Amino acid sequence: MNDPDGADGTSFSDEELEAALAGFEQEFNDSGAGDGSGDDSGSADDDGEHDAQDGANAGDASPADLSSQFEDELAGLLGNKAKAAVIITRIASAELLAAFCELSDISADCIGSPDGAVAVLRNLDGDGPETAARDMTIVVSGMSVILAVNRADKLEATLYLQGKPAQTFAPPILFSATPPFVEDLMLGISTLDDLRKQGITTVASSDYDHDGAMKVLAEHTRFGRGESSIQ
Repeated sequence: MNDPDGADGTSFSDEELEAALAGFEQEFNDSGAGDGSGDDSGSADDDGEHDAQDGANAGDASPADLSSQFEDELAGLLGNKAKAAVIITRIASAELLAAFCELSDISADCIGSPDGAVAVLRNLDGDGPETAARDMTIVVSGMSVILAVNRADKLEATLYLQGKPAQTFAPPILFSATPPFVEDLMLGISTLDDLRKQGITTVASSDYDHDGAMKVLAEHTRFGRGESSIQ
C-alpha cells in the first residue's frame, strides 16, 4: 500500500500503516464486543403508506427500469445475485469501517452500533460478498468479521479471518448478537432508505478517497513503539 502525502502533514510510512492495520483483533478482544444495545428499527405503523407509495413508484417506472428490476429479481431467485449481504464487525464506528472498506476496495454503506458496525455491501453479484469479506480481513490483518448473505431466501453467516472462511452460524444465533436492523435488512423487512428515514445514519465508503480513509484511521489510532490501539 502506498504512502499518502497529505497536505495537512498526515502521512504514514509503510511500516506505520502496517502497524495501524495489524493487531486490531487483540484490541477488540480487550475492549469487548459492546454493551448489547442497538438501534430500534421496528416500523409497522405506516405499511399502508409504503404500499401506496410502492404502487405509485411501479406506475412511474419505465419499461427499461421494469426490465432491470425483473432481471434482478430473477437473479435473486436463482441465487446468482444475493438479495442482501452485510459484513458485521466488532468496531463501533461507521466512519472507521467505511475507511477500512475504502482501503479494501469495497463498496458499502456503513452503520455504526455499540454492538458492532455493519457494512451493507453494494456488490451482490456472484461471489462479490465473499470476496469483500476476504479482502477486508487480508487488508486489516488480525481483524475478524462475520459475512451474512441472503441468496434465494437462504441465509448464511460465516466468520472470516485472514482471508479465509471459518465457523458458520445459524441465523437465529447471529441475529441475537447483532443490532435489530441487521435482521430487518437480511430478511427484506427494511431497506437502507427505510433505516435512514428512521434516523439511522449511514456512511458510504465512497465518501472517502485513499487519503481521506487514512485520515480517519489516524483519528482512531495512536502509534506507539511498534504497536497501535483504537481510541
